[in-house]
Amino acid sequence: MSWGRRFRRRQYLRSSLWVWPVVGGVVGAVVAPLVVKIDHHISMPAFWSSSPSTASTVLATIVGAAAALTGFVVTVSVLVVQMATGTFSARYMRVWYRDPMLKAVLALLVGIIAFSLTILRRVSTTFVPNLGVVLDGLFVLASLVLFLLFLDRFIHRLRPVAVASIAATQVRETFAAAEDALTLGVGTPPTPTDGEVATVTTTEAGAIQAVHVRGLLLWAERRQSRVVLRHAVGDFVPSDVLLLEVHGRLEPGDADRLRDMVALGDERTVEQDPAFAIRIMVDVAIRALSAAVNDPTTAVQVLDYLEDVLRHVGARDHGPWAEARLADGRVGLVVPTRSWDDYLALSVTEIREYGARSIQVMRRLRALLEGLRSSVRAELVAAVDNEIARLDATVAASFGDAVDHDRARRGDRQGIGGPAGVGG
Repeated sequence: MSWGRRFRRRQYLRSSLWVWPVVGGVVGAVVAPLVVKIDHHISMPAFWSSSPSTASTVLATIVGAAAALTGFVVTVSVLVVQMATGTFSARYMRVWYRDPMLKAVLALLVGIIAFSLTILRRVSTTFVPNLGVVLDGLFVLASLVLFLLFLDRFIHRLRPVAVASIAATQVRETFAAAEDALTLGVGTPPTPTDGEVATVTTTEAGAIQAVHVRGLLLWAERRQSRVVLRHAVGDFVPSDVLLLEVHGRLEPGDADRLRDMVALGDERTVEQDPAFAIRIMVDVAIRALSAAVNDPTTAVQVLDYLEDVLRHVGARDHGPWAEARLADGRVGLVVPTRSWDDYLALSVTEIREYGARSIQVMRRLRALLEGLRSSVRAELVAAVDNEIARLDATVAASFGDAVDHDRARRGDRQGIGGPAGVGG
């Protein structure tokens, strides 16, 4: 199986809500007969023993309770989906579907149902699987504890600030993984020395979800070539367009192998695309600034985490390309990347546009930009100054003759209500 297919399969498994519950049901059905066999060879204490009628009643009750609790978990999940897509961002569901707590609760509950039904079939007038009944009771207690943890987790994750925190953490993790695989901040990609360039085109449309850096580098080393990806991770590419350039010669079958090292999917993912996580944060903020919601405080809270992300991004090298080198030091792989200007514009432009009439948003944006101006690398300050100039123009257009014009031009890390004199 190619790397691209394996990647898409992993994405499907991570996002699927049915795989782990099915695994839990299979495990429950397999473990139950083993427990019954052990039960035939041990003697349980009297206070753990039950009559056939009592055991049957307990097991049937557990099946009903587990099924009802499973239905309740599914109902809560549907409500979370409705609230998240309506209040936060439809893109956030890409992160929420992957939560292991939800899958663990469903897997345990389905496993309990399968285990209980299998044990129930073994109850007879001459034999009661007491060990199975006791274990089933313990499993139910464990499921209740896990359900309470699940409920607490998702209630807290329904706060916009929690969504922003999760997305900000993902940005840092994605950058750390990128720095382990590539050298960021490279200038113009080198041209082929011999002038020979082969091309690989797409056979299907989709968003570039990830690139197999190690695989492409190993291929380049075997062929003594250089591979140049012509679209950034996160771009949507139509079918039959240029995907890769090979500065060297392609052998039969190489195009398919190279194409399979670039994973295409229906939509972007956060694995190698930090801008997608930033997109989620911005979506939450501008949704809060819509006329239907009108909640600028939520936008200010998102800006808190956007500032943290931008400080993290601004401490790193940036350029239009990133590269990976072969063992002999030659460049083997070149991929396009976003610049600091791209990340900064993505983070603040739409929030500034939709929050133009909010004093909170204008003051928090100014504090964010002034803070970045003093913390990012020197060569990145010009882009920050450009955003400050755009913010000044927005404030002038929105508050030019307003009585609060002077307040809208001051920075405040809390939007409104922060300590006097404390801005960026």
